[in-house]
Parts: sequence; structure tokens; C-alpha cells
Amino acid sequence: MILKKATVLIVDDDPDVLTAVKLLLKPEAREIITEKNPENLNWLLQRNEIDLILLDMNFNSAINTGNEGLYWLRKVKEWKPDVCVIMITAYGDIDLAVRSLKEGANDFVVKPWHNEKLINTIKDLLDKKEGGAKTTKTPVKSTAGDTSILGESDVMQDIFYKVNKIAPTDANILILGENGTGKDLMAKAIHERSLRADKPFIKVDVGALTDTLFESELFGHKKGAFTDAREDRMGRFEEAQGGTLFLDEIGNISLQQQAKLLTILQNRQVTRLGTNKAVDVDIRLICATNVALSELANENKFRKDLIYRINTVEINMPPLRRRNEDIVILARHFAKLYASKYLKPSMDFDAAAINKLKSYNFPGNVRELQYTIERAVIMADDSTLRPDDLIFSILETSTENVADADNIPLSALEKNAILRVIEKHNGNITRAAKELGLTRTALYRRLSKYDI
Repeated sequence: MILKKATVLIVDDDPDVLTAVKLLLKPEAREIITEKNPENLNWLLQRNEIDLILLDMNFNSAINTGNEGLYWLRKVKEWKPDVCVIMITAYGDIDLAVRSLKEGANDFVVKPWHNEKLINTIKDLLDKKEGGAKTTKTPVKSTAGDTSILGESDVMQDIFYKVNKIAPTDANILILGENGTGKDLMAKAIHERSLRADKPFIKVDVGALTDTLFESELFGHKKGAFTDAREDRMGRFEEAQGGTLFLDEIGNISLQQQAKLLTILQNRQVTRLGTNKAVDVDIRLICATNVALSELANENKFRKDLIYRINTVEINMPPLRRRNEDIVILARHFAKLYASKYLKPSMDFDAAAINKLKSYNFPGNVRELQYTIERAVIMADDSTLRPDDLIFSILETSTENVADADNIPLSALEKNAILRVIEKHNGNITRAAKELGLTRTALYRRLSKYDI
């Protein structure tokens, strides 16, 4: 169906949103219907042939579930399963919007949206509805270094979809995940898919900087500002002008450094050391840390106002042991990459080597897998990689790599299970308790019992 023949229903309790979308779509669609109260949805669906609904994620309605948009989405799919639904969401509800796709939504748009992109999204959905095609998730790939971001697991597909949505915006992004999960590659991929892709991408490992170096590196300095300042130097904020600034290991900076960073982000101005002249900066900020969000929330270690400033949207890079189905895909990618690099013939794995890869937990994540395959390719005598070629790093340790599980006390197994589930949900006790089949109170008792 083409948009010119479609009836579009917009449901949002913000009259400005209703007016804006109606004015945008009026020249494009056959009929536009607007509604502030989602409780009138059933009545509207019964009396009109609705082809597509734009549905807000949050309402001040009688249904107070905390995620009203999902409630009304389920109702719409119950009343009229074939209607296309696009969820309208703010930056902070991206995770909820991604969840809505699993509940039956066809797509979502983020406020504030680009008008042309919203129209194209609506047209594409109606065309796919007419042709019976399904919406697919586009993989995210980065040309950074030699490790493309690959994955067919559900968790990675959800991340790819989220990135495709948020990359074109200027939302600040916080990337969370263990060491070796690919946080820096994800930051680069977001930049490459953003509207700033032709501008600089500047990375700084802020966790390794002293207080003096922190200011000089980020804000720049004038000649003579301190002993070793032998010439004027532009800081990384200025270098990233118009592009993306990626601050890695943000969870390791001191409270003093946090205060200085917060001031810059609030004012969008930097002042070089040794001068009083402020310079306006226009950057898109991406931060990353291997520190769990629950730990960052401890104000003795990290300022909450800075968390809110850098965490408009968060992306959780899963450990490799949580995306087991991607291990062989990545291993074959690395085998091809390093066979070419070291002028070796094309290589693949025999069945036993595949089983060995799948049964290992990779505490070093994708980085450990990458180095394991590189070493195997270098040392291999022929084009088939076998179990003996795969030597895992002795530098990595993991509570999940247990030699003899039969001898582990039940209490240790329970503690490890609780730790894994809490880690999976980034410290969210409510979600962890639900997955473990416990009440919040019961889970807190176990946390106290095991001194977690």
C-alpha cells in the first residue's frame, strides 16, 4: 500500500507532537487521525480502517504500568493484528522500544526525529505490508582495525538494531561491557553510521591520565602553562570538533576529573590550560567502561549528574560466553583475516576444533578469541585447524571455567549463579530476582548471606 492511500492514526498525549506529525503527514497520506487518550484506541479501530499507528511509549493514563506503550501495543495487536505500529520514544526509553519489537511493533522512532526519515520509515513499512515482507535488522560493521562487529545471536541483533536507530542522532552514548567485548569497535561503528561520519573520530583512554595530563589532553594548553608545555597544543575536544569524541575507561577517572568533565559537557566550551579564553565545541560524546552501571551509581566513586549527562542511551556489549552461537562466525572471520595477513592458504576448522571453541567460556571475550586464532593460523602446518592448534590464554581466569564441577559446594554454585544473573541484568535486582525465581527480599537475603 502506498502512503497516499493510507489512513494513519497518531496516539500521543502531547498536543504539540500530534500537531507536528499531522502537518508533516497531511500532504502525504489519505487521512490523518489524532488522539490524545490511548483508552479510545479500540473505539477508533472499530470505526476506521487504520493502516498504520504511531503510538507513544508513555502516557499519563489510567493504566499506570510504567511502560504504557507496551500495554497499548499488546491491546492493538489483540484487536487488530495486521495493523502496522511504529512506537514513538525518547532517548531514555530505547531499551523499552527495542523490547516493543519483540511484542509486535514494526519499528520505532526517536524524538526528535528527522521528518524525511519518519516519512520514509512509514512508506517502507506500508510497502512491506503490501508485499508481505518482514522487517529485518541490519548488521553493524566497523572498518576500524581488523575486527568487524559480527554476530547472528539475538542479543547482537538487538544491539545492531538499536545502533541503527541511535547512530544518526546526537545522543550521548555509554557503552558498557567486560574487557575484550568490542566497546571501542562499537564506538567507531556508531560514528561511521552517524551524520558526523565525515568528521574526526577521536579516542582518549581517560582512565590512564593523571589530573594534569587529563586537562592538557582533553582541553589543550598554551605554551608555558606548565614545565613541559613547550608549545601551544589543541585538546582532544577541539580536535573532535564537528565529529565524535570517544572517552574510553570513563569509569576509572577521579571525582576531580569528573567535575571538570561535567563542566565542559554542560557549557560545551573548553578553556586551554594557561589561558582564560573559552572555545565553543560541537562534539558527539561516546563513553565506555568495564565498570558495571550499578558500581558507577555509587556516588563515592562516580557523580550521578555525570552519569545522566553521558548516559542518554546505553549499549551493553555482551560477553562472548553469552553469545555462544557467534563464536564460530567470529573464529572463521579471524582465520580468514590472518591467513591473508600471513600469506597462508585459506583455513577452516575440523569438527573437533569447532567443539573445543564452543565449549570454552572465553573470559577474555572476543579479544582472546582473536589472539587464539591468530596464533593458531601462524603455527598451523596445513589449511585445517585442529584442537591442538587452539591454545587458550593462561592470562585469563574465569569462575565459569571450572575443571571439576562435581566437587563444588552447593553454596558456591548458588553464589556464582546469582552473580552471573546480576551481571547479566547490570545490577538490576528486580530483573535478576525474577529470572532466579525469587522475591526481591529473598534475593537481598542471599546477597547478604554471600557478602555480595
